[in-house]
Amino acid sequence: MSQAQPEALAITPEQLKQYSEAFNADRANLVAANATVSNGILEAATAYQGVRALPRTFSVELKQGSITNQERSGRCWMFASLNTLRYELMHKWNLEDFEFSESYLFFYDKLEKANYYLENILKTLDEPTDSRLFQEVNGYPVGDGGWWQMFVNLVKKYGLAPKDAYPESANSRNSEAFEQYLKTKLREFAIALREGHKAGKSVDDLRAEKTEMMATVYRICAIAMGEPPAAFDVLLRTKDDDKDGKDGKAKDSAKDAAKKDDDAKKSGKSGIDDRKQIVEHGITPQEFYAKYVGEDLDDFVSLTNAPLANRPYYQRYELAWDGNVAEAGGMEFVNVPLEVFRKAAVDQLKAGHPIWFACDCTQFSLRKAGIFDKSTVRVDTLFGTDFDLDKAQGLEYQDSPSNHAMTLTGVNLNEAGEPDRWKVENSWGKDNGVDGYYVASGEWFDRFVQELIIRKEYLDEATRKALETEPVVLQPWEPISRMCR
Repeated sequence: MSQAQPEALAITPEQLKQYSEAFNADRANLVAANATVSNGILEAATAYQGVRALPRTFSVELKQGSITNQERSGRCWMFASLNTLRYELMHKWNLEDFEFSESYLFFYDKLEKANYYLENILKTLDEPTDSRLFQEVNGYPVGDGGWWQMFVNLVKKYGLAPKDAYPESANSRNSEAFEQYLKTKLREFAIALREGHKAGKSVDDLRAEKTEMMATVYRICAIAMGEPPAAFDVLLRTKDDDKDGKDGKAKDSAKDAAKKDDDAKKSGKSGIDDRKQIVEHGITPQEFYAKYVGEDLDDFVSLTNAPLANRPYYQRYELAWDGNVAEAGGMEFVNVPLEVFRKAAVDQLKAGHPIWFACDCTQFSLRKAGIFDKSTVRVDTLFGTDFDLDKAQGLEYQDSPSNHAMTLTGVNLNEAGEPDRWKVENSWGKDNGVDGYYVASGEWFDRFVQELIIRKEYLDEATRKALETEPVVLQPWEPISRMCR
Protein backbone atom coordinates (compact mmCIF):
# COMPACT_ATOMS: atom_id res chain seq x y z
CA MET A 1 0.00 0.00 0.00
CA SER A 2 1.20 3.48 -0.82
CA GLN A 3 2.62 5.44 2.11
CA ALA A 4 0.80 8.63 1.10
CA GLN A 5 -2.80 8.34 2.30
CA PRO A 6 -5.63 10.91 2.20
CA GLU A 7 -5.96 12.83 5.44
CA ALA A 8 -9.63 11.82 5.89
CA LEU A 9 -9.03 8.10 5.20
CA ALA A 10 -9.57 6.77 8.73
CA ILE A 11 -12.18 7.26 11.43
CA THR A 12 -10.38 9.04 14.26
CA PRO A 13 -11.03 8.96 18.01
CA GLU A 14 -11.88 12.66 17.81
CA GLN A 15 -14.56 11.98 15.22
CA LEU A 16 -16.05 9.17 17.31
CA LYS A 17 -16.27 11.54 20.27
CA GLN A 18 -18.01 14.19 18.15
CA TYR A 19 -20.48 11.64 16.73
CA SER A 20 -21.31 10.39 20.23
CA GLU A 21 -21.77 13.85 21.70
CA ALA A 22 -24.09 14.86 18.85
CA PHE A 23 -26.09 11.65 19.21
CA ASN A 24 -26.61 12.04 22.95
CA ALA A 25 -27.46 15.72 22.68
CA ASP A 26 -30.63 14.93 20.75
CA ARG A 27 -33.44 13.52 22.92
CA ALA A 28 -35.15 12.00 19.85
CA ASN A 29 -32.11 9.78 19.26
CA LEU A 30 -32.31 8.37 22.79
CA VAL A 31 -36.05 7.68 22.52
CA ALA A 32 -35.56 6.00 19.14
CA ALA A 33 -32.67 3.88 20.44
CA ASN A 34 -34.69 2.71 23.46
CA ALA A 35 -37.59 1.65 21.24
CA THR A 36 -35.42 0.05 18.55
CA VAL A 37 -33.04 -1.89 20.80
CA SER A 38 -35.97 -3.36 22.70
CA ASN A 39 -38.39 -4.02 19.83
CA GLY A 40 -36.44 -4.12 16.57
CA ILE A 41 -36.24 -1.65 13.70
CA LEU A 42 -39.52 -2.45 11.94
CA GLU A 43 -41.67 -2.43 15.06
CA ALA A 44 -40.11 0.79 16.30
CA ALA A 45 -40.56 2.42 12.88
CA THR A 46 -44.23 1.45 12.48
CA ALA A 47 -46.45 4.51 12.19
CA TYR A 48 -50.04 4.00 13.32
CA GLN A 49 -51.16 6.72 10.88
CA GLY A 50 -49.88 4.59 8.00
CA VAL A 51 -51.64 1.47 9.27
CA ARG A 52 -54.95 3.34 9.55
CA ALA A 53 -54.54 4.78 6.06
CA LEU A 54 -54.53 1.26 4.56
CA PRO A 55 -57.89 -0.38 5.31
CA ARG A 56 -58.40 -3.96 4.17
CA THR A 57 -61.28 -3.10 1.85
CA PHE A 58 -61.02 -3.16 -1.93
CA SER A 59 -63.42 -2.00 -4.62
CA VAL A 60 -62.29 -4.92 -6.83
CA GLU A 61 -61.72 -8.18 -4.97
CA LEU A 62 -61.47 -11.81 -6.13
CA LYS A 63 -62.57 -14.75 -4.00
CA GLN A 64 -59.62 -17.11 -3.63
CA GLY A 65 -59.05 -20.46 -1.90
CA SER A 66 -57.25 -21.18 1.37
CA ILE A 67 -53.90 -19.51 1.93
CA THR A 68 -50.86 -21.63 1.05
CA ASN A 69 -47.48 -21.97 2.75
CA GLN A 70 -44.12 -22.48 1.05
CA GLU A 71 -42.57 -22.99 4.49
CA ARG A 72 -38.74 -23.07 4.54
CA SER A 73 -38.23 -23.21 0.80
CA GLY A 74 -37.71 -20.73 -2.03
CA ARG A 75 -40.75 -21.80 -4.05
CA CYS A 76 -42.69 -18.52 -3.95
CA TRP A 77 -42.72 -18.21 -7.77
CA MET A 78 -44.24 -21.70 -8.01
CA PHE A 79 -46.83 -21.08 -5.28
CA ALA A 80 -47.84 -17.74 -6.81
CA SER A 81 -48.17 -19.37 -10.24
CA LEU A 82 -50.29 -22.23 -8.91
CA ASN A 83 -52.41 -19.82 -6.86
CA THR A 84 -53.09 -17.87 -10.04
CA LEU A 85 -54.23 -20.98 -11.92
CA ARG A 86 -56.18 -22.59 -9.07
CA TYR A 87 -58.45 -19.55 -9.04
CA GLU A 88 -59.37 -20.30 -12.64
CA LEU A 89 -59.92 -24.01 -11.88
CA MET A 90 -62.04 -23.32 -8.80
CA HIS A 91 -64.36 -20.98 -10.65
CA LYS A 92 -64.51 -23.14 -13.75
CA TRP A 93 -65.64 -26.18 -11.73
CA ASN A 94 -67.47 -24.32 -8.92
CA LEU A 95 -65.22 -25.56 -6.11
CA GLU A 96 -65.08 -24.08 -2.63
CA ASP A 97 -61.35 -24.66 -2.38
CA PHE A 98 -58.48 -26.41 -4.15
CA GLU A 99 -54.70 -26.67 -3.99
CA PHE A 100 -52.30 -28.03 -6.57
CA SER A 101 -49.32 -30.18 -5.61
CA GLU A 102 -46.40 -27.81 -5.38
CA SER A 103 -44.14 -30.78 -4.66
CA TYR A 104 -44.98 -32.33 -8.03
CA LEU A 105 -43.47 -29.40 -9.93
CA PHE A 106 -40.69 -29.02 -7.36
CA PHE A 107 -39.42 -32.54 -8.12
CA TYR A 108 -39.22 -31.89 -11.85
CA ASP A 109 -37.83 -28.39 -11.37
CA LYS A 110 -34.84 -29.82 -9.47
CA LEU A 111 -34.36 -32.49 -12.12
CA GLU A 112 -34.60 -30.03 -15.01
CA LYS A 113 -32.39 -27.41 -13.35
CA ALA A 114 -29.70 -30.05 -12.83
CA ASN A 115 -29.79 -30.91 -16.52
CA TYR A 116 -29.85 -27.20 -17.46
CA TYR A 117 -26.79 -26.56 -15.29
CA LEU A 118 -24.80 -29.43 -16.81
CA GLU A 119 -25.75 -28.28 -20.31
CA ASN A 120 -24.46 -24.80 -19.42
CA ILE A 121 -21.23 -26.41 -18.21
CA LEU A 122 -20.89 -28.04 -21.63
CA LYS A 123 -21.37 -24.63 -23.25
CA THR A 124 -18.65 -23.03 -21.11
CA LEU A 125 -15.94 -25.72 -21.16
CA ASP A 126 -13.29 -23.23 -22.24
CA GLU A 127 -14.44 -20.48 -19.89
CA PRO A 128 -12.04 -19.76 -16.99
CA THR A 129 -13.57 -20.59 -13.62
CA ASP A 130 -12.92 -17.04 -12.43
CA SER A 131 -14.74 -15.39 -15.34
CA ARG A 132 -17.91 -13.48 -14.59
CA LEU A 133 -19.94 -15.70 -16.90
CA PHE A 134 -18.77 -18.97 -15.38
CA GLN A 135 -19.35 -17.67 -11.88
CA GLU A 136 -22.94 -16.83 -12.85
CA VAL A 137 -23.46 -20.26 -14.45
CA ASN A 138 -21.91 -22.05 -11.48
CA GLY A 139 -23.27 -19.86 -8.71
CA TYR A 140 -26.81 -21.18 -8.26
CA PRO A 141 -27.11 -24.59 -9.99
CA VAL A 142 -30.34 -26.00 -8.53
CA GLY A 143 -31.63 -23.31 -6.23
CA ASP A 144 -35.32 -23.08 -5.41
CA GLY A 145 -35.81 -19.68 -7.05
CA GLY A 146 -37.46 -19.02 -10.38
CA TRP A 147 -39.84 -17.04 -12.60
CA TRP A 148 -43.28 -17.48 -14.12
CA GLN A 149 -41.73 -18.70 -17.39
CA MET A 150 -39.98 -21.52 -15.53
CA PHE A 151 -43.37 -22.54 -14.20
CA VAL A 152 -44.78 -22.48 -17.73
CA ASN A 153 -41.91 -24.67 -18.96
CA LEU A 154 -42.67 -27.29 -16.30
CA VAL A 155 -46.44 -27.31 -16.80
CA LYS A 156 -46.14 -27.66 -20.57
CA LYS A 157 -43.87 -30.67 -20.14
CA TYR A 158 -45.21 -32.38 -17.01
CA GLY A 159 -48.75 -31.11 -16.40
CA LEU A 160 -50.15 -30.59 -12.89
CA ALA A 161 -51.53 -32.69 -10.06
CA PRO A 162 -53.80 -32.06 -7.04
CA LYS A 163 -52.01 -31.79 -3.71
CA ASP A 164 -53.36 -35.08 -2.40
CA ALA A 165 -51.87 -36.92 -5.38
CA TYR A 166 -48.33 -35.92 -4.34
CA PRO A 167 -48.26 -34.27 -0.90
CA GLU A 168 -45.49 -32.21 0.67
CA SER A 169 -42.40 -33.97 2.01
CA ALA A 170 -39.90 -32.99 4.68
CA ASN A 171 -37.50 -31.91 1.94
CA SER A 172 -39.99 -29.77 0.04
CA ARG A 173 -41.05 -28.03 3.25
CA ASN A 174 -37.41 -27.40 4.18
CA SER A 175 -35.24 -27.72 1.08
CA GLU A 176 -31.88 -26.60 2.46
CA ALA A 177 -30.15 -29.97 2.87
CA PHE A 178 -31.68 -31.37 -0.33
CA GLU A 179 -30.39 -28.40 -2.31
CA GLN A 180 -26.98 -28.46 -0.62
CA TYR A 181 -26.03 -32.04 -1.45
CA LEU A 182 -27.57 -32.00 -4.92
CA LYS A 183 -25.61 -28.82 -5.66
CA THR A 184 -22.36 -30.38 -4.42
CA LYS A 185 -22.84 -33.48 -6.55
CA LEU A 186 -23.54 -31.35 -9.62
CA ARG A 187 -20.35 -29.39 -9.12
CA GLU A 188 -18.45 -32.66 -8.90
CA PHE A 189 -20.02 -33.59 -12.23
CA ALA A 190 -19.04 -30.19 -13.66
CA ILE A 191 -15.41 -30.77 -12.70
CA ALA A 192 -15.50 -34.23 -14.32
CA LEU A 193 -16.91 -32.80 -17.56
CA ARG A 194 -14.35 -29.99 -17.69
CA GLU A 195 -11.50 -32.39 -16.93
CA GLY A 196 -12.79 -34.70 -19.66
CA HIS A 197 -12.73 -31.78 -22.07
CA LYS A 198 -9.12 -31.01 -21.15
CA ALA A 199 -8.27 -34.66 -21.80
CA GLY A 200 -9.63 -34.35 -25.34
CA LYS A 201 -13.09 -35.90 -25.08
CA SER A 202 -15.67 -34.70 -27.59
CA VAL A 203 -18.83 -32.82 -26.56
CA ASP A 204 -20.89 -35.80 -27.74
CA ASP A 205 -18.93 -38.12 -25.43
CA LEU A 206 -19.29 -35.65 -22.56
CA ARG A 207 -23.03 -35.35 -23.16
CA ALA A 208 -23.31 -39.14 -23.00
CA GLU A 209 -21.57 -38.97 -19.62
CA LYS A 210 -24.00 -36.22 -18.60
CA THR A 211 -26.92 -38.55 -19.36
CA GLU A 212 -25.43 -41.11 -16.97
CA MET A 213 -24.88 -38.40 -14.37
CA MET A 214 -28.56 -37.50 -14.56
CA ALA A 215 -29.44 -41.01 -13.35
CA THR A 216 -27.70 -40.11 -10.08
CA VAL A 217 -29.58 -36.81 -9.94
CA TYR A 218 -32.89 -38.64 -10.41
CA ARG A 219 -31.98 -41.06 -7.61
CA ILE A 220 -31.19 -38.19 -5.22
CA CYS A 221 -34.48 -36.45 -6.05
CA ALA A 222 -36.52 -39.65 -5.71
CA ILE A 223 -34.94 -40.52 -2.36
CA ALA A 224 -35.47 -36.97 -1.05
CA MET A 225 -39.07 -36.58 -2.20
CA GLY A 226 -40.39 -39.93 -3.44
CA GLU A 227 -41.22 -40.49 -7.09
CA PRO A 228 -44.06 -38.37 -8.51
CA PRO A 229 -47.12 -40.21 -9.84
CA ALA A 230 -47.50 -41.02 -13.52
CA ALA A 231 -51.30 -41.12 -12.99
CA PHE A 232 -53.69 -40.60 -10.09
CA ASP A 233 -57.34 -40.58 -9.07
CA VAL A 234 -59.29 -37.35 -8.56
CA LEU A 235 -62.23 -36.68 -6.26
CA LEU A 236 -63.51 -33.10 -6.09
CA ARG A 237 -66.71 -31.79 -4.50
CA THR A 238 -68.54 -28.77 -5.82
CA LYS A 239 -70.02 -26.03 -3.63
CA ASP A 240 -73.27 -26.60 -1.77
CA ASP A 241 -75.11 -24.50 -4.37
CA ASP A 242 -74.11 -26.93 -7.13
CA LYS A 243 -75.45 -30.31 -6.00
CA ASP A 244 -77.25 -30.90 -9.27
CA GLY A 245 -74.74 -29.65 -11.80
CA LYS A 246 -71.55 -27.69 -12.34
CA ASP A 247 -73.43 -24.72 -13.70
CA GLY A 248 -75.60 -24.49 -10.60
CA LYS A 249 -78.78 -23.97 -12.65
CA ALA A 250 -80.77 -26.97 -11.40
CA LYS A 251 -81.33 -26.55 -7.65
CA ASP A 252 -83.80 -27.98 -5.20
CA SER A 253 -86.66 -25.80 -4.10
CA ALA A 254 -86.81 -25.02 -0.38
CA LYS A 255 -89.62 -27.56 0.01
CA ASP A 256 -87.66 -30.27 -1.84
CA ALA A 257 -84.54 -29.51 0.16
CA ALA A 258 -86.45 -29.79 3.43
CA LYS A 259 -87.96 -33.11 2.33
CA LYS A 260 -84.55 -34.48 1.38
CA ASP A 261 -83.14 -33.38 4.73
CA ASP A 262 -86.05 -35.02 6.55
CA ASP A 263 -85.60 -38.23 4.57
CA ALA A 264 -81.90 -38.19 5.34
CA LYS A 265 -82.54 -37.84 9.05
CA LYS A 266 -85.02 -40.73 9.01
CA SER A 267 -82.52 -42.92 7.22
CA GLY A 268 -79.78 -42.00 9.68
CA LYS A 269 -77.64 -40.46 6.91
CA SER A 270 -77.94 -36.78 7.76
CA GLY A 271 -74.17 -36.45 8.16
CA ILE A 272 -73.36 -37.49 4.59
CA ASP A 273 -71.73 -34.91 2.35
CA ASP A 274 -74.10 -35.00 -0.61
CA ARG A 275 -72.42 -32.35 -2.73
CA LYS A 276 -71.88 -33.30 -6.33
CA GLN A 277 -68.66 -35.28 -6.86
CA ILE A 278 -66.27 -34.98 -9.78
CA VAL A 279 -64.39 -38.26 -10.09
CA GLU A 280 -61.54 -39.39 -12.34
CA HIS A 281 -59.56 -42.62 -12.24
CA GLY A 282 -56.06 -43.04 -13.61
CA ILE A 283 -55.74 -39.56 -15.12
CA THR A 284 -52.25 -38.34 -16.02
CA PRO A 285 -50.89 -34.95 -14.92
CA GLN A 286 -50.95 -33.73 -18.54
CA GLU A 287 -54.56 -34.88 -18.95
CA PHE A 288 -55.51 -33.28 -15.64
CA TYR A 289 -54.13 -29.92 -16.72
CA ALA A 290 -55.76 -30.04 -20.15
CA LYS A 291 -59.19 -30.96 -18.76
CA TYR A 292 -59.40 -29.16 -15.43
CA VAL A 293 -57.32 -26.03 -16.06
CA GLY A 294 -57.03 -25.73 -19.82
CA GLU A 295 -55.46 -22.25 -19.84
CA ASP A 296 -53.25 -21.50 -22.84
CA LEU A 297 -50.06 -20.45 -21.09
CA ASP A 298 -48.78 -18.81 -24.28
CA ASP A 299 -51.47 -16.15 -23.77
CA PHE A 300 -49.65 -14.84 -20.70
CA VAL A 301 -46.97 -12.16 -21.11
CA SER A 302 -44.33 -10.97 -18.66
CA LEU A 303 -44.28 -7.19 -18.27
CA THR A 304 -41.62 -5.31 -16.36
CA ASN A 305 -41.37 -1.70 -15.31
CA ALA A 306 -37.66 -0.90 -15.21
CA PRO A 307 -37.09 2.82 -15.87
CA LEU A 308 -33.44 2.41 -16.85
CA ALA A 309 -31.92 4.78 -19.40
CA ASN A 310 -30.22 1.94 -21.31
CA ARG A 311 -33.32 -0.28 -21.40
CA PRO A 312 -35.97 1.50 -23.54
CA TYR A 313 -39.68 0.92 -23.05
CA TYR A 314 -41.68 -1.18 -25.50
CA GLN A 315 -38.69 -3.41 -26.10
CA ARG A 316 -38.67 -7.17 -25.75
CA TYR A 317 -35.81 -8.59 -23.64
CA GLU A 318 -34.46 -12.08 -22.98
CA LEU A 319 -32.26 -13.17 -20.08
CA ALA A 320 -29.34 -15.33 -21.19
CA TRP A 321 -28.23 -18.39 -19.19
CA ASP A 322 -31.27 -18.39 -16.90
CA GLY A 323 -33.86 -21.16 -17.14
CA ASN A 324 -34.77 -24.65 -16.04
CA VAL A 325 -35.94 -26.76 -19.01
CA ALA A 326 -33.02 -26.97 -21.46
CA GLU A 327 -35.11 -27.30 -24.63
CA ALA A 328 -37.44 -24.40 -23.72
CA GLY A 329 -36.88 -20.76 -24.56
CA GLY A 330 -35.26 -18.17 -22.32
CA MET A 331 -36.89 -15.85 -19.80
CA GLU A 332 -38.56 -13.05 -21.79
CA PHE A 333 -40.38 -9.84 -20.90
CA VAL A 334 -41.40 -6.47 -22.32
CA ASN A 335 -40.37 -3.28 -20.51
CA VAL A 336 -43.28 -0.80 -20.32
CA PRO A 337 -43.96 2.61 -18.71
CA LEU A 338 -45.44 2.65 -15.21
CA GLU A 339 -48.88 3.91 -16.29
CA VAL A 340 -49.18 1.06 -18.82
CA PHE A 341 -47.89 -1.44 -16.24
CA ARG A 342 -50.39 -0.26 -13.64
CA LYS A 343 -53.36 -0.11 -16.01
CA ALA A 344 -52.80 -3.67 -17.25
CA ALA A 345 -52.98 -4.90 -13.65
CA VAL A 346 -56.19 -2.99 -12.91
CA ASP A 347 -57.85 -4.16 -16.14
CA GLN A 348 -57.03 -7.81 -15.52
CA LEU A 349 -58.32 -7.74 -11.94
CA LYS A 350 -61.51 -5.95 -13.02
CA ALA A 351 -62.04 -8.72 -15.58
CA GLY A 352 -61.87 -11.31 -12.80
CA HIS A 353 -58.36 -12.76 -13.13
CA PRO A 354 -55.63 -12.75 -10.44
CA ILE A 355 -52.09 -11.66 -11.29
CA TRP A 356 -48.67 -13.19 -10.63
CA PHE A 357 -46.21 -10.45 -9.71
CA ALA A 358 -42.60 -10.08 -8.58
CA CYS A 359 -41.24 -7.44 -6.22
CA ASP A 360 -38.68 -6.64 -3.56
CA CYS A 361 -40.66 -7.82 -0.56
CA THR A 362 -38.04 -6.70 1.96
CA GLN A 363 -38.53 -2.97 1.41
CA PHE A 364 -40.79 -1.10 3.87
CA SER A 365 -42.44 -4.40 4.76
CA LEU A 366 -44.15 -5.68 7.90
CA ARG A 367 -44.26 -9.45 7.54
CA LYS A 368 -46.40 -10.22 10.57
CA ALA A 369 -48.84 -7.33 10.12
CA GLY A 370 -49.09 -7.88 6.36
CA ILE A 371 -48.24 -4.38 5.15
CA PHE A 372 -46.10 -3.09 2.28
CA ASP A 373 -45.96 0.69 2.64
CA LYS A 374 -43.30 3.37 2.99
CA SER A 375 -45.70 5.63 4.94
CA THR A 376 -46.16 2.90 7.55
CA VAL A 377 -42.56 1.71 7.93
CA ARG A 378 -41.09 5.11 8.84
CA VAL A 379 -37.41 4.24 9.05
CA ASP A 380 -36.74 7.78 7.83
CA THR A 381 -38.30 9.20 10.98
CA LEU A 382 -36.66 6.56 13.17
CA PHE A 383 -33.12 7.12 11.89
CA GLY A 384 -33.48 10.80 11.07
CA THR A 385 -32.47 10.44 7.44
CA ASP A 386 -34.33 10.07 4.16
CA PHE A 387 -34.37 6.89 2.02
CA ASP A 388 -35.01 8.32 -1.41
CA LEU A 389 -33.62 6.01 -4.10
CA ASP A 390 -35.97 6.02 -7.07
CA LYS A 391 -36.91 2.86 -8.95
CA ALA A 392 -34.18 3.17 -11.57
CA GLN A 393 -31.50 3.78 -8.94
CA GLY A 394 -32.74 0.86 -6.85
CA LEU A 395 -32.37 -1.46 -9.84
CA GLU A 396 -29.10 -0.05 -11.20
CA TYR A 397 -27.39 -0.22 -7.81
CA GLN A 398 -28.97 -3.60 -6.98
CA ASP A 399 -30.71 -2.28 -3.90
CA SER A 400 -34.23 -3.43 -4.79
CA PRO A 401 -34.29 -6.16 -7.46
CA SER A 402 -37.12 -8.69 -7.44
CA ASN A 403 -36.76 -11.39 -4.81
CA HIS A 404 -40.29 -12.66 -4.13
CA ALA A 405 -43.40 -13.54 -6.13
CA MET A 406 -46.99 -13.28 -4.90
CA THR A 407 -50.51 -12.93 -6.32
CA LEU A 408 -52.63 -9.81 -6.69
CA THR A 409 -56.27 -10.61 -5.87
CA GLY A 410 -57.75 -7.16 -5.42
CA VAL A 411 -57.34 -3.42 -5.86
CA ASN A 412 -59.02 -0.33 -4.50
CA LEU A 413 -59.76 2.49 -6.94
CA ASN A 414 -60.06 6.02 -5.62
CA GLU A 415 -62.52 8.71 -6.79
CA ALA A 416 -60.36 9.36 -9.85
CA GLY A 417 -60.36 5.65 -10.73
CA GLU A 418 -56.67 5.26 -9.81
CA PRO A 419 -55.35 2.39 -7.67
CA ASP A 420 -54.42 3.48 -4.15
CA ARG A 421 -53.98 0.05 -2.53
CA TRP A 422 -53.69 -3.57 -3.62
CA LYS A 423 -54.72 -6.87 -2.05
CA VAL A 424 -51.87 -9.38 -2.02
CA GLU A 425 -52.15 -13.15 -1.55
CA ASN A 426 -48.88 -14.42 -0.10
CA SER A 427 -47.53 -17.96 0.42
CA TRP A 428 -46.21 -17.56 3.95
CA GLY A 429 -49.14 -19.25 5.68
CA LYS A 430 -52.24 -17.79 7.32
CA ASP A 431 -50.35 -16.70 10.46
CA ASN A 432 -48.58 -13.92 8.58
CA GLY A 433 -50.54 -10.89 7.42
CA VAL A 434 -54.28 -10.94 8.03
CA ASP A 435 -55.21 -14.57 7.40
CA GLY A 436 -52.28 -14.72 4.96
CA TYR A 437 -53.24 -11.61 2.97
CA TYR A 438 -51.26 -8.37 2.72
CA VAL A 439 -52.10 -4.84 1.67
CA ALA A 440 -49.71 -2.79 -0.47
CA SER A 441 -50.06 0.94 -0.93
CA GLY A 442 -50.24 2.39 -4.42
CA GLU A 443 -46.93 4.16 -3.86
CA TRP A 444 -45.24 0.92 -2.78
CA PHE A 445 -46.58 -0.93 -5.84
CA ASP A 446 -45.23 1.74 -8.17
CA ARG A 447 -41.78 1.69 -6.55
CA PHE A 448 -41.09 -1.94 -5.69
CA VAL A 449 -43.16 -4.12 -8.06
CA GLN A 450 -41.01 -4.99 -11.08
CA GLU A 451 -42.89 -7.72 -12.96
CA LEU A 452 -46.50 -8.66 -13.79
CA ILE A 453 -47.90 -11.62 -15.73
CA ILE A 454 -50.67 -10.24 -17.93
CA ARG A 455 -53.01 -11.93 -20.40
CA LYS A 456 -52.51 -10.66 -23.95
CA GLU A 457 -56.08 -9.37 -24.13
CA TYR A 458 -55.26 -6.68 -21.52
CA LEU A 459 -52.15 -5.37 -23.27
CA ASP A 460 -52.04 -2.02 -25.03
CA GLU A 461 -51.29 -1.89 -28.76
CA ALA A 462 -47.68 -0.73 -28.33
CA THR A 463 -46.90 -3.70 -26.08
CA ARG A 464 -48.51 -6.10 -28.56
CA LYS A 465 -46.27 -4.74 -31.29
CA ALA A 466 -43.21 -5.12 -29.06
CA LEU A 467 -43.97 -8.84 -28.74
CA GLU A 468 -43.33 -9.19 -32.46
CA THR A 469 -39.78 -7.78 -32.30
CA GLU A 470 -36.54 -9.71 -31.81
CA PRO A 471 -35.54 -9.72 -28.14
CA VAL A 472 -32.48 -7.91 -26.86
CA VAL A 473 -30.42 -10.48 -24.98
CA LEU A 474 -29.33 -9.48 -21.47
CA GLN A 475 -26.64 -11.10 -19.37
CA PRO A 476 -27.79 -12.65 -16.07
CA TRP A 477 -26.04 -10.04 -13.94
CA GLU A 478 -27.85 -7.09 -15.48
CA PRO A 479 -30.08 -5.30 -12.93
CA ILE A 480 -33.46 -5.68 -14.60
CA SER A 481 -34.70 -8.97 -13.15
CA ARG A 482 -33.77 -11.55 -10.54
CA MET A 483 -35.02 -15.00 -9.56
CA CYS A 484 -37.77 -14.99 -6.95
CA ARG A 485 -37.39 -17.10 -3.84
